[in-house]
This record gives sequence, structure tokens and C-alpha cells, in this order.
Amino acid sequence: METTGMKKWLPLVTVCLGTFMLLVDVTIVNVALPDMADDLKTSFSSLQWVIDAYALALAALVLGTGSIADRVGHRRAYVGGLALFAVASMVCGVSPNAGSLITARAVQGIGAAAMFATTFALLNSNYSGRDRGTAFGMWGAVSGASAAIGPILGGLLTEGASWRWIFFVNLPVSVLAIAMCVLVLKDANTTTATRIDIAGMALFTASAGALTYGLIRSNEAGWGEVGSWAWLTAAPLLLIAFVLVERRLIAPMLDLALLRNRSFVAVLLAGMVLSLAAFSSFTYVSIWLQSVIGLSPIEAGLTGLPLSIASFAVAALIGRFVQGERKGLIIGGGLLLIGLGALVDGVLVHGSATWPELVPGYVLIGIGVGMATPTLSSAAMSAVPIQRGGMAAGAVNTARQLGYALGIATLGSVFAARASQVLSDRGERSSSEVGKALSGGQAQAVLGRAPAGSRASLDSALHAAAVGGVQLTFLVSGVLGLLAGVAVLVLLRPAREPVVDTESDVSYAVAGLEPEMPPAR
Repeated sequence: METTGMKKWLPLVTVCLGTFMLLVDVTIVNVALPDMADDLKTSFSSLQWVIDAYALALAALVLGTGSIADRVGHRRAYVGGLALFAVASMVCGVSPNAGSLITARAVQGIGAAAMFATTFALLNSNYSGRDRGTAFGMWGAVSGASAAIGPILGGLLTEGASWRWIFFVNLPVSVLAIAMCVLVLKDANTTTATRIDIAGMALFTASAGALTYGLIRSNEAGWGEVGSWAWLTAAPLLLIAFVLVERRLIAPMLDLALLRNRSFVAVLLAGMVLSLAAFSSFTYVSIWLQSVIGLSPIEAGLTGLPLSIASFAVAALIGRFVQGERKGLIIGGGLLLIGLGALVDGVLVHGSATWPELVPGYVLIGIGVGMATPTLSSAAMSAVPIQRGGMAAGAVNTARQLGYALGIATLGSVFAARASQVLSDRGERSSSEVGKALSGGQAQAVLGRAPAGSRASLDSALHAAAVGGVQLTFLVSGVLGLLAGVAVLVLLRPAREPVVDTESDVSYAVAGLEPEMPPAR
């Protein structure tokens, strides 16, 4: 008997709970960074790793965990990911130092990857026909708004309780999601003996980690430091090794032949730049708003509300168009709006600016995110053969999280370098050290250590340095968004031949499965 009424949407609620939680945790720590820095007495590079350890683990493992889920079952993998995520969240909340917090964040990312890799397959198993399209549309809306809601929720929890509660709050949500998984989720797909590409996962993770570590270390130790360049050099070498391994495997984590498809490459580029241009600057905007302007965590988080509302509303409305022939126009237009919004904020944020100047740009960014996010997976699947649909969707999710992780590292260097330059131009001694302290949310600590007679001038210099850093992060994000938008409009064109049927085959492609074929005559 077909389930009717509200009860039939319980599987969607279950999947969306996990998706919301894992994507919120990408950005929820942003407004908590100053409090973390004070409590754990940690450095700016450690703060970056609190964000990047999670995003990198999620990016590097989401493709590989999909293969594991095929072997053990999608519902079982989803529940296991939820349980691991919950345990790691508890460890994050009780961490006594930065090292244990960073390690627990990486484990959180592993659990999140298991959840993310199975969401589409579970929706496919629980819905069909028009209900399936509605379920995917609502999932896209939740996915698009989650990263923007993270700072708001983080601000409420940090100020209302403490920064540790941004992790503790995951525990009751995880317990509820696990219970709902057991009670309402079906897993209609049989397990398969899919080969797990351990070498590919290890090499890709090592390459992405080396690049991110090199960028963060170069900001801490300077671009002339040999160790930084050693890591930056190791990253492409490990990537080459990954390519060589993937070319030799019968069942690789990523079929490299897909990269010869310019439409698919355009979607990967869009996913990576979307996360970088739209969200990576949040970290440094939060530092400016709290450490320099003096906003509370709640106030800093609420500055992103216009972005969240715009993103969710547009994503919910755009669902009817994601299966059409104008995917390139929607994604490219979304990136152009993201780039334009970042440039608008880069212009409006000036010496005496406060949070209201962020609103116009945030609305434009939110509209762009709402347009592009739900369309990315559909565009990826339409660009590849049906049997590679699940791999394509996973690759897009990898690109999005990798773009965010690299954006945190890159824009951190941009922010710190520009802040140090402004301080130096204003004649402040030890401008590099003060710039790094400012980047780590330690502006008030720097002021407290300064002689009383120089605090007024130093306070003015710190305001100017923070604004200069935020301006440049917005401008870099804006230029990247515009360039990526133009590239997508040029590269992403409608497929010459239909690849999938929107009612049935799309959901098989999302889940990484082949559609049922009629028996041979």
C-alpha cells in the first residue's frame, strides 16, 4: 500500500536531517573562532585547520565511501556515518587543545562523507515518480541553505552557551536521525561487491592535504620558507601518482575519461568556485565583525541571514528548471551573481563600515547560491553516461568541499598579507606579527598588551587593517566567481543526445546505479 499524507515524507526528513547537520558543520565554526582562540590559546593556522580538517576529509572521502556503501548497504552506511559523526562531535566538544579538536574534526568529516555519499541512493529507494522529483528538490533547497545557516546557528550557540555547544548540539540530532533511519528508511538496493579504491582515496587525500597544509604554513612561516614549498611541491606529485593509479584500475574512484568531457569539467569548476567565492570569506568577515567591530557571536552570525533567506527561497523555486536544457545558464548566472555580490561587498566595506554594508552583496550571493547549488548534480549527471551518474554527483560534492577548504587557506593568506601591509603602511612595528594576531581573532589581546598612550592609534590601525583584509578577500572571491561564471556559460552546453530520463533514470544516475533493463530476447 502506498504511504500517504505527511508520513510519506518522513524518509525525506530523515535524509535532510543528516544533510543539514553535515553541511552546517562546514561553516558553523566561523563565528566561534575568536572564542576558540581565547579558550584554547591557539594560533591562526590551527584555527584554519579546525575548518579545513573537516572539509578536506569530507571532500577526499565522499567518492570512496560511496563504494563502501555499495558493499555494506546504503542505509547501514548512513547510520554508521551518523554514529561516527556523533561520537566525533562529542570529542570536539570536550577537546582540551587545538590538536585534539582538529583530529576530531577530521573524524567528523569521515562520518559526514559516509552520509553524503548515500543520501541520493536513499532518496531513490524511498520515492518514485513525481514524489521523487519533489524529494530531490527539497533536498537541494536544504543543501543550498545549510552552509549559509551555519554561522547563524553557530552565533546563537556560542553566545547562548559556549563554542563547545556547536558540537554538542549534534548529539540529540544524530540520535533522532538514527532512530528515524531504523524506523522509516528503506534501502531497496542490494549490496554489490564493488572494489574499494583504497590507493586512490589515500593519494587524493594526501595531495589535497599537502596543498592545503602548504598554503596555511606559508602564511604562518612566510613564502620563502623551504618547508612550505616542500609541501606545495608534494601536492602535484601526489596528484600525478593518483592519476597513474586511477588509469590502471578497472573500477577507479574517479573515471579519468570523464575529464575529457568539457561539460563535466565545467560543472566541477563551478562546484569548486561556488564554495570558495560564496563561503570561504565568511571566516575572515566574522573575525572583523567580532574582534574589531565588537559584534557578539549572535550578531555576527545574523549578518548572514539575508544570504540564507535568499538562498533557500531561490533553491526551492528553481527545482522545476534543473532538469531542463538551460542548466549552464542557471549555474553560470548563479556564479556571476556570486561574483558580483562579493565585488559589491568589497566596494561597500570601507574604513568606517559596519555590518549593514554587507547586506546588498549577501543578497546577491544568496540568489546565486540558490540558483547554482540544486542544479550542479543534475548538470553533472546529464553530462556523463548514465552508469557514471553516481560518480559524477560524488565528484561535484568533492569539488565543492575541496573548493571551500582551499578557499579558507588561500583567503587566509590574502587577509593576513593585506592586513600586515596596511599596518606597515601606517608605521606600526611588528606589522607581520600583529597582522597574524588580527587574523586569528586576537585584536583585543593585541590592544591590551599595547602601552596606554598608543592604544588609540593602534586601534585605528587594526580597524584599517581588518577592513583592508576583508576587502581583498571579497575582491579575490568576486573575480574568481565572475571568471568561473563566464567559463561555465561557454563550456556547459546542452548534451547532443539525451542521456537520462528525468522521471526514472536520473535517480538511478544520482545513486550510481544502472537502470533496470528489459530481458534480452
